[in-house]
Amino acid sequence: MELLSSIRRNSLGLGIFAVLTAGLIAITHQLTKQTIQDNILDAQISAFNDILPADQYDNDLITDTAMLPADPLLGTTEATKIHIARKNGEVSGIIFDTTAPGGYNGNLDMLVAIDKNGIVTGSRVISHKETPGLGDKVDLKKSPWILGFASKSLGNPNIDGWNVKKDGGEFDQFTGATITPRAVVRAVKNTLIYFEQNKDALLAR
Repeated sequence: MELLSSIRRNSLGLGIFAVLTAGLIAITHQLTKQTIQDNILDAQISAFNDILPADQYDNDLITDTAMLPADPLLGTTEATKIHIARKNGEVSGIIFDTTAPGGYNGNLDMLVAIDKNGIVTGSRVISHKETPGLGDKVDLKKSPWILGFASKSLGNPNIDGWNVKKDGGEFDQFTGATITPRAVVRAVKNTLIYFEQNKDALLAR
């Protein structure tokens, strides 16, 4: 009987502890939820400002968005979001969520910002699984290589120049790693081609 009583007391204690713990977690989640959302928003705005100068737009890039259907030029297999930059009410640029397929270890998720004249203002690889010390140099935290796309367009360089140097183009590859930079160069070029092919519709949004 004493054993059963002890088990009941311990079970009751554990039950109360579980309820209190769950309540504490729920309260903590509610108290920190807004802070987490604010931090994510700040990081997103910072990333946008890194690739699109803040003086080129006066609208809210976070909320001024549109969806594009899947397109091979964007490396997408489902609808993807664009962020629309406006200056005095007119579209001044587009930030594309695009994908670079064909990386050494899979796809690379990217942001590519293109102004209304078809010039890249900046690009970033935001997610990848490339090999540390080799392909991961596409990440700005590892190398400034990705900065080389700023101010580039389909005419600068010409279309043949939109390759890594090993393939006769103008963009550096990494020692021991050509596949990853090749995929990123191709993705930025294809995003520019998509912009050029859909320029009127994009700028009329």
